[in-house]
Amino acid sequence: MRIRTGWLTLAAAFAAVVVCFAADVNLGTWKLNNVKSKNVSDENNFTMVIAAAGDSVKISEDGIDDKGKPWHDEWTGKFDGKDYPVRGDPDNDTRAYKPVNDHTLAIAAKKGGKIVETGRVVYSADGKTRTVTDAVTNANGTKTRVTEVFDKQ
Repeated sequence: MRIRTGWLTLAAAFAAVVVCFAADVNLGTWKLNNVKSKNVSDENNFTMVIAAAGDSVKISEDGIDDKGKPWHDEWTGKFDGKDYPVRGDPDNDTRAYKPVNDHTLAIAAKKGGKIVETGRVVYSADGKTRTVTDAVTNANGTKTRVTEVFDKQ
């Protein structure tokens, strides 16, 4: 009887771990929907891949800028509100993501230690849409509100 109980407990724990990882709405490949987005630059083919990287998360972003030049940046860190370095983004040195609830993250990005972007990432209930709403300050000090809507691929 104890062996059966032990196996059932182990099986339940394993199932819980699998469900937790499967239910992470952040993970996946996301493509910018230019039609639904607002105040985005003329970025084309903007795709974001969010993947588990050990006990962290890796976000890779790729696109074509308004001059036709490809760009790429990467961020690896945890969703714990702490700053982690960004590689390849001329506008940010660090980004910090902090959970608000199961479908929302707060984001802050810094350049030279100064906050240049704050906002929220909200995932739809069905997990198929990722909406990023940001207040961005450019190098000239001009502030812009940006809404990027991504569709899960």
